[in-house]
Amino acid sequence: MDAGLKERFIKNWNKYFPGADLPIGFYYTEVKYLQAMPKTPKGHRCILCDLAKVRNGKTLCFDVSSIGCGGGQRYLGFAEMKMPNFNYFLSYGIPGKLEGERYKKSPELVREHMKHQTPFEAPAKYMVFKRWDNMDYIDEPIVIIFFATPDVLSGLFTLASFDEAQPQSVIAPFGAGCATIVDYPYKELQSGQPRAVLGMFDVSARPYVPPGMLTFAIPWPKFIRMVNNMEESFLITKSWSKIKNRMKRKHS
Repeated sequence: MDAGLKERFIKNWNKYFPGADLPIGFYYTEVKYLQAMPKTPKGHRCILCDLAKVRNGKTLCFDVSSIGCGGGQRYLGFAEMKMPNFNYFLSYGIPGKLEGERYKKSPELVREHMKHQTPFEAPAKYMVFKRWDNMDYIDEPIVIIFFATPDVLSGLFTLASFDEAQPQSVIAPFGAGCATIVDYPYKELQSGQPRAVLGMFDVSARPYVPPGMLTFAIPWPKFIRMVNNMEESFLITKSWSKIKNRMKRKHS
């Protein structure tokens, strides 16, 4: 990654979003970063637990064996969903056998929904997550993920729409928490006009992120445009200054 871009973003981020967390990014690689591999989970473990460490500055490298959730393996591109009766699990369950999450009204509706969320195959064996300030020149992130509060989200949302005429430059699709930060934005990379993805509405994933926080995942080409637009956008106006000053007071 270009060092100039890295420093320019940090400078402007601190200027216009004072006190807000830096984003994290991910990319796929054939290189195994042994020291960054999390311990193989003994049971179920949501990847959001691990990403909390990345948000705090720790670099992590995953392969299929280091992801402790079948959904996580699927939505990060490493495996098909293998859970039996998943259609019932996401719906009303099977009495006496399987408790349902009741996120969809019926198993049939789950089946139809899954047609809209077809799996993708990870382009390499490993996946690296890094916080922005830890990115090096050898890193080539493909999606940038913000864990953000409403004021920060308002700025990111508006900046994402700054150079586009279409009203849907940001989408908020139904899906698992990990799907909204990896699966959906990764697939947006295939579009000629990639959209940002607002997420972390997944009730099951909410306990692993702070209250009052959602995610905003941006495909790399769109993120570059947003960075380049910062200093000529609404961020330099009096309207944004009111929000910026509120951020300053919050973190003072």
